[in-house]
Amino acid sequence: MSRALDWARDGTGWPHRDASRFVAADGFDWHVQILGEGPVLLLVHGTGASTHSFRDIATRLAGDHRVVMVDLPLHGFTGRSPWRRPSLPGMAAMLGSLLDSLALRPVHAAGHSAGAAILVRMALDGLFSPERIVSLNGALLPFPGVAAHLFPQLAKLLFLNSFAPRFFSWRARNGGAVARLMDSTGSRLTPEGIAYYERLLASPRHVEGALTMMANWDLETLARDLPRLATPLTLIAGTRDRAVPPEVSFKVARMVREGDVVALTGLGHLAHEEAPDRVAAAMRTAFTGQAEAVAADA
Repeated sequence: MSRALDWARDGTGWPHRDASRFVAADGFDWHVQILGEGPVLLLVHGTGASTHSFRDIATRLAGDHRVVMVDLPLHGFTGRSPWRRPSLPGMAAMLGSLLDSLALRPVHAAGHSAGAAILVRMALDGLFSPERIVSLNGALLPFPGVAAHLFPQLAKLLFLNSFAPRFFSWRARNGGAVARLMDSTGSRLTPEGIAYYERLLASPRHVEGALTMMANWDLETLARDLPRLATPLTLIAGTRDRAVPPEVSFKVARMVREGDVVALTGLGHLAHEEAPDRVAAAMRTAFTGQAEAVAADA
């Protein structure tokens, strides 16, 4: 099975490379990074990202946690099975199988954007039982109105067009397209941070993975199931997030049994990359059970 990217070539200089390993589980060759000692903390990235997005957060939390990061199926350096489609329940089940293979039982878990949806689905389906889940600008509700149906269908059409991933990867290598994409999320990344995304999005296979994930995503069912979530949920929301508005986090907090919102003023969708100190502090507070709801600043 070929990997999504060539580790020897594309993984040169990758953040926390010395903590990387490849683990076979559920038909995939997973890229996994583990660093630090303490209670297990699972970090799950969002659509189109990889372990790199947690590079600075992991360093700050590894002092008192065993931090576990993975590249999701079809993303980054995780080799994919051509027979599997990454639905939300399917992705949750795959990640659960990986945890079983690693004999890991996360005490805490945090997910960014779609990664938060995967963690919530895992908890709802009884695949793991952390003490608390932290959502980092979590994409936990469908887009409003017609967009809820339009975006998955558009992604499906692009996925079925074999030229689309190559086109998007070509765009990523030309004209600052990735920098503009990052800016559109409301976040301000360093040139180094943008360069990691450029490396990923220059790969047609990684782009195909993101499109496939979007095409098979169902947040309507997740939204209906949210009131059943027994795991405490802390929702960290950047007030400048243009991808998942902070209002989504406040709405989700009212839907679950035990939810609170921490609004971080001036940060966008990639808040954990923009301000790792602030986000890590908010996460650590949540893990100690001391999180309190905070009103979003206009």
